[in-house]
Amino acid sequence: MYVIDGDALPGRGELLRNVYVGETLNAASRMRQHLENSEKRQLSSVRIILDDKFNKSVCLDLESYLIRLLAGDGTFRVLNRNSGVVESDYFERDSYRTSFKDVFQSLRDDGMFTRSIAEIENSDLFKLSPFKALTHDQAVAVEGIVEGLLEDLEPPKTNSMSVVEGSPGTGKTVVAIYLLKLLMDIAFSKPQDIVDSNSIFSEFFVKENRELLRRIKIGLVVPQQSLRTSIQRVFKKTPGLRPDMVLTPFDVGKAEDHFDVLIVDEAHRLNQRANQPSGGQNKLFSEINISLFGSDDLVKTQLDWIKAKSDHQLLLVDGAQRVRPADLPLGSLKALTIDAEKNMRLYKLMSQMRVRAGEDYVSYVRRILGAEANLKQLRPESFADYDFQLFDSFSTMREEIHRRDAEVGLARLVAGYAWKWKSKSDKAAWDIELDGEQLRWNGKPVDWIASPGSLAEVGSIHTVQGYDLNYAGVIVGADLRYEQGRGLFIDRDSYFDSKGKENNAKLGIKYSDNDLLQFITNIYAVLLTRGMLGTYVYVVDSGLREYLGRFVPPHSHA
Repeated sequence: MYVIDGDALPGRGELLRNVYVGETLNAASRMRQHLENSEKRQLSSVRIILDDKFNKSVCLDLESYLIRLLAGDGTFRVLNRNSGVVESDYFERDSYRTSFKDVFQSLRDDGMFTRSIAEIENSDLFKLSPFKALTHDQAVAVEGIVEGLLEDLEPPKTNSMSVVEGSPGTGKTVVAIYLLKLLMDIAFSKPQDIVDSNSIFSEFFVKENRELLRRIKIGLVVPQQSLRTSIQRVFKKTPGLRPDMVLTPFDVGKAEDHFDVLIVDEAHRLNQRANQPSGGQNKLFSEINISLFGSDDLVKTQLDWIKAKSDHQLLLVDGAQRVRPADLPLGSLKALTIDAEKNMRLYKLMSQMRVRAGEDYVSYVRRILGAEANLKQLRPESFADYDFQLFDSFSTMREEIHRRDAEVGLARLVAGYAWKWKSKSDKAAWDIELDGEQLRWNGKPVDWIASPGSLAEVGSIHTVQGYDLNYAGVIVGADLRYEQGRGLFIDRDSYFDSKGKENNAKLGIKYSDNDLLQFITNIYAVLLTRGMLGTYVYVVDSGLREYLGRFVPPHSHA
């Protein structure tokens, strides 16, 4: 193994030092090859890692590990390309990975890292980095999408749409970012570049594909403001990617140029025609419709903009994460997946990357928040090595979240929109009062989780959707209730997201309590699947607390 670094080249954006990580059987020969490469010629320092017990599998695993940590640390621009590493098992992997920490510490002592492993792994730069070891189903999706796109770009060109479907924590955003970086790496690779034949995507790095991809215009559409800003920060530090590649749906609609490829993350959060957050956006929605379709057709959605402004689309979706009436209708999303499946362009992600308890936990949460009709089929389940607890005291849960944050970081309180946001206009006001404790909603709409003071605040769905936490303390407010015989129901007067419950006057749609119940239970399902190591729950409504007490283990005071 080796790590080489050097000063940044002028005119390449942010002046971070550059670094490249590789593995080889002949270090001297490999260094000569790098010196012949114009991009790596300026790398001036090399550190070689030797271990006579390392085999090829171990080296590839360590290479991937160091690349991810260097990208997540943010001190260097990582020059490695995304030619493909799949998360795989091999003989005595756990033992070898223990030794990786010693390698990391040696490099940190030598100035290659500025933060600990835990600090790096808790950062957005790490979590949203394109340098990932893919799960098997992610790798299958990426390979199929790239093969299909390259085929469609060959004359005679044909338009296409691919869909990646997956529940929370299966890595939809990982696929989106990884794919964009891979396409850029293929496009701007050079004939003299050496791509490891062990990499699963090495076959794509050929002259024909470079020529097909070099001139394409590509963008990543992210509807949520907070997640979009975090991804832009990552792209600023990643060779081949630029912050202006990350777009809002409105950016796409009003763009002068046509896109060859648009990747849409969280595509279920695209809007249909509805009252927008501002008068300016309402006007812009109409103007974009007129520009693209000749009239202000009320049935046109932001998805129609995406289709009109690009030849090829990749949509990453989960219909169960629709949280507002303005989001794309569930029927539209189902139609997309049906069409994609017919065209052999549907890819399903099943491996759970976030929640340690696995995909069974995610489906369990969704069943618990389902209809009363399913109650007879529900049975309490336990999840080994996952800290899932129901608290009868909010103060105790808050203390536990603080304790977990001190241990591992990234432990936060989150809640449904069941309290007015008084502090938005009055910074001295308290928003949430429980058990004699006073709290405020998140003080920042962007990058809240990592912001100073976030541990003392409560995150809303619009701030945390798409992000990982180590521990989530979920406050279920009075907007969701339960009564024996009636089942789950909502309290409109205790739901304060105005955009979450307003009727759609434009389309003449009135949302019933059952409609809102679906959105509100979706919100809590999202919140309950943020925690990687554990989820703590406090419930305001006594009936719902008793109901959930059948399925969520009580807090242990031991």
